[in-house]
Amino acid sequence: MEKIQEEILELKKQLGSELLILGHHYQRHGIVELADKIGDSFGLAKAAAEATGVKSIVFCGVRFMAESAAILCRDDQKVYHPEPEAGCPMADMAPMEAVEEAWSILTSRPDYKARKMIPVTYMNSHAPLKGFTGKHGGAVCTSSNAKKVMDWAFTQGDLILFFPDQHLGRNTAKLMGIKEEEMRVWYPSKPDGGIDSLEGVKLLLWNGHCPVHMKFTVRDVEFVKKNFPGCLVAVHPECPKEVVDLADAVGSTTHLVDWIKDLPHKTRVFVATEVNLVRRMQQDNPHLRVEMLSRSLCPTMYMVDLFKLKRSLEKIIDKTEEAVPMPDEIKGDALKALERMLALA
Repeated sequence: MEKIQEEILELKKQLGSELLILGHHYQRHGIVELADKIGDSFGLAKAAAEATGVKSIVFCGVRFMAESAAILCRDDQKVYHPEPEAGCPMADMAPMEAVEEAWSILTSRPDYKARKMIPVTYMNSHAPLKGFTGKHGGAVCTSSNAKKVMDWAFTQGDLILFFPDQHLGRNTAKLMGIKEEEMRVWYPSKPDGGIDSLEGVKLLLWNGHCPVHMKFTVRDVEFVKKNFPGCLVAVHPECPKEVVDLADAVGSTTHLVDWIKDLPHKTRVFVATEVNLVRRMQQDNPHLRVEMLSRSLCPTMYMVDLFKLKRSLEKIIDKTEEAVPMPDEIKGDALKALERMLALA
């Protein structure tokens, strides 16, 4: 074991049961080895909400994940992020000024009257957007419970505004039987979002995407299907619809991990998600032939490393580490939206 890992283990021992280190599936191997809990954004948010006897939560992931934990944790708990600059490009695609402008434009349109719009935001969004969603009666979702949340939203209204990933929204809607003509993409840069009419529209998809999952293409899937007869392809629902339609399995990171474990021996499966998770699947399933559909690294997840984790733990012990800030004016409404997500698990 590397010296730095031994040093981190010693720091963990000093902090004892009052420390909880959460590690996302996309984190590098060294981080995952030292985390107390590994999972996707939903599982880790749930772990943060249910943490008992814990006073310090260190979130090894990107910023929106640490923010969500800070919203869900108790007043006597603090959440720390080893690399506060590790953001999420997808979350950045839905800035609050554009969101509020879209809401104002939509709700003042002549063809909006008699409609009721419910906002649903993917977990991969900044805290203010979660607060906006809670304030307007909506809920947060993750890739593992997006269908349940959208089913719920349609009991509250007849139109959903889905942020910020259009692909997760579209792929989920297809599972629900919503037709393509009942969906529209909202383009913040276009007048009226590029929407000419709301008539017959059930779902408005914000024009956002995950750069990691946009790298997987129909050509990739067709190539492996042609050249490796009998192989399987497993993809994340942040991939474009055309890729998802060709896949043998679609689901959240946790779903993909569980699905692959149960495949018959020697199955060759190509996985379309972040490279660190695919490498872990290879290590954890030596009885299979797990391969990358294409190599796709999340650069902001990769910003968290062992040196930053060690520094964060040292500063927690010294009481000099800064906790993830969460203003009360955001936390209250954001908590409503996240609690709805957890209730719909």
